[in-house]
Amino acid sequence: MKFMKPFAIALAVLLPCLAASLGEDRAKIFGNPAAPVRIEVYSDFQCPACKGFHEVLLPILMRDYVVPGKAYIYNHEFPLPMHPHSRAAAQLATAAASIGKYSQVADVLFQQQASWGTSGKVWETVATVLTPAEQKKVQALAKDPATIAQVQAQVDAGKPIINQTPTLVVIRGAKRYNFPGPDQNNYPLLRSLIDGLLK
Repeated sequence: MKFMKPFAIALAVLLPCLAASLGEDRAKIFGNPAAPVRIEVYSDFQCPACKGFHEVLLPILMRDYVVPGKAYIYNHEFPLPMHPHSRAAAQLATAAASIGKYSQVADVLFQQQASWGTSGKVWETVATVLTPAEQKKVQALAKDPATIAQVQAQVDAGKPIINQTPTLVVIRGAKRYNFPGPDQNNYPLLRSLIDGLLK
């Protein structure tokens, strides 16, 4: 019984951090986390292939697997060093996730990629989908060391397994399969991989 007090203190310290992390993580999830298959997406907002994935293949995956409850999608930031504005975009999107606006920010960043990718006006693009109050929160959170660390942690986690963006990691239980460069041409192969895991 004497160990209960330190355990309770540790929980009191850790639970708020865990809850905040789960809130941010939940905003980057499409679908039900209880679905049998998890599809992790590593992408870069300034990557043209990632834009293609987001706008063309992601809706198909949503229709075929997420909406029916067969899979859920978890988004990871993986800004590439050759894209000068992708790190800022990743930090703003991660900050937006903290207030439940990840999808809206991701959508506008991909839709307007050619514009902000050239001009560097990442914030001006993100601001268009936020209220003035949300803008203040996201600007502050994007500069927060915790947000910067969160993006770096996603990059560090992806480095050993990601050779290009986008890359999907399709998971069921202990089975993990990397699927680099998903697009319409190789969707039948991706579909067969997911269907195989669902059997």
